[in-house]
Amino acid sequence: MLDMELIRKDREAVATALAKRLDPAEVNRALDEIQRLDQERRALISGIDGERQRRKAEARAYAAAKRAGTEPEVSAPEAGRKQLAELESELDEVQARLRGVMSELPNLPADDVVPGGKEANRIVRVFGEPPTIEKVRDHVELSRMLGLVDHERGVKLGGSGFWMYTGMGARLEWALLNFFVDEHIRAGYEFLLPPHLLLDTAGFAAGQFPKFYDDVYHLDRESAPRGQFLLPTSETAILGAYQDEILETAKLPLKAFAYTPCYRREAAGSHSDERGTVRGHQFNKVEIFQFCLPDQADAALEEMLLHAEGLVEKLGLHYQRSLLSAGDASASMRKTLDIEVWMPSTGKYKEVSSVSWAGDYQARRAAIRYREPGGKQTRFVHTLNGSALATSRLFPAILEQFQQPDGSVLVPEVLQARLGTDRLTPR
Repeated sequence: MLDMELIRKDREAVATALAKRLDPAEVNRALDEIQRLDQERRALISGIDGERQRRKAEARAYAAAKRAGTEPEVSAPEAGRKQLAELESELDEVQARLRGVMSELPNLPADDVVPGGKEANRIVRVFGEPPTIEKVRDHVELSRMLGLVDHERGVKLGGSGFWMYTGMGARLEWALLNFFVDEHIRAGYEFLLPPHLLLDTAGFAAGQFPKFYDDVYHLDRESAPRGQFLLPTSETAILGAYQDEILETAKLPLKAFAYTPCYRREAAGSHSDERGTVRGHQFNKVEIFQFCLPDQADAALEEMLLHAEGLVEKLGLHYQRSLLSAGDASASMRKTLDIEVWMPSTGKYKEVSSVSWAGDYQARRAAIRYREPGGKQTRFVHTLNGSALATSRLFPAILEQFQQPDGSVLVPEVLQARLGTDRLTPR
């Protein structure tokens, strides 16, 4: 949610920033409506305050006349209640409409984020070199040769867009997750295992609802009258866990991470760069998250980026870091940088981590604040999140980048003890 005070004070700056993401005409229509509703809201608040003051004065005069035994010159206090109730009902309606329009607006992109779509993304760092492979096999072929993923039985169980890890494949997946858990704990993040079913309020707080409401799996209203959905990422759960709280300033930045499967209503890709486990309805991910003071945000973003990249580097994978354009980043984020691993079979990079800074956008929706030491006023924290990491693309990148001419795959050194081998060999 954007800051209403900023819109009042500097509409032009807000409109310029939003135009990086939206059509300028659409932006101006939305801001016109917001300012109209805001003025109506403030007028109603003023009217309600005036009506309350008038009623208090009349009540005092009425009581004084009764005590004096004279005929009151004003009507009984009950007479003005209907008018006040009508004004309050009208205010509730206007505030709901204003909140609805405000909730549809995306976050303001940071100054160094450029407008445009994927074509405007900028590579800002490259680690290592693409491996030289004489005859490249893709990860689907390698998974079948090595008995790591059973795609057919996955479809039998869940339908299109699902798979099942088997044998050493399941162990490799679990080894990756355990490796990430150990690294995050070492870096000072608190480990959380949240529910996979969340209330709709958590989706709104994260900025996924209402715009992307249909992108997740919802329970029917009969089963879940308050509204529940399967989380698309544990970012939603970590943020939602702290809704309506005032965090202790001395404990910021607050660093947490969670492992969950992620459930998403997106079609599994059929073309070559989205085959296998690259895109599906359920995948595993470990998410890191920070709540911090505004002046801690820049350092937190860089720390999270380097931490996530460090995981990829310890695995020995070639990757690049990209700064996303405004149109390619999540609508809730001011700034997003992707970590993308090289896929030899397609000659393309695939994102395995997005590290993002939301400013106070999510905190406003979730009412997560902090109080300055000795002060009374609360302010909104800043939030940051990052995949660290998503395994469904990391898994195929390991198979493809470390494949050998005989069809075997070398195991990254940091996983060898967990798997009890340095090489996966065809069955």
